[in-house]
Amino acid sequence: MSGLLGVGGDEIIRERKKRDRPTLGICIGMQIFFSEGLEPSRDHAGPTKGVGIWSGSVSRIESPVLPHMGWNTVAVPHNSGLFRGIEDEAFYFVHSYAAKADVGAATSWSEYGERFVSAVEDGAVSATQFHPEKSGKAGLALIKNWTRSL
Repeated sequence: MSGLLGVGGDEIIRERKKRDRPTLGICIGMQIFFSEGLEPSRDHAGPTKGVGIWSGSVSRIESPVLPHMGWNTVAVPHNSGLFRGIEDEAFYFVHSYAAKADVGAATSWSEYGERFVSAVEDGAVSATQFHPEKSGKAGLALIKNWTRSL
């Protein structure tokens, strides 16, 4: 976040949302869209302010084994355009922190020790906790679905 703030990236993201400009966040790119993150960093001991596109906190997943690394399924809402045609596919995750509260948009969920947000579709802004670029054919289909919305 300090690097993003240093170049005014937070303002750019908020302006893109305001102007309905398509934006896709992946993994930590999704996490920064929330109001705060609780992941410790080298230069910050307490909660870190996020971009604030969505209210909520990103916190450590309650699971005996971290990071959550590997394939997992996603519970997709019926109105999803991002997951059109790939609703039952698995995607590749690598993370120890996640958002856990519904953001009021089209929210997809996964479970690893506990339930967490795995994707959000909110107008022109979409984000995934997983890595579509590492998720084979399903990930490619998701990226194609996103680009069709441009």
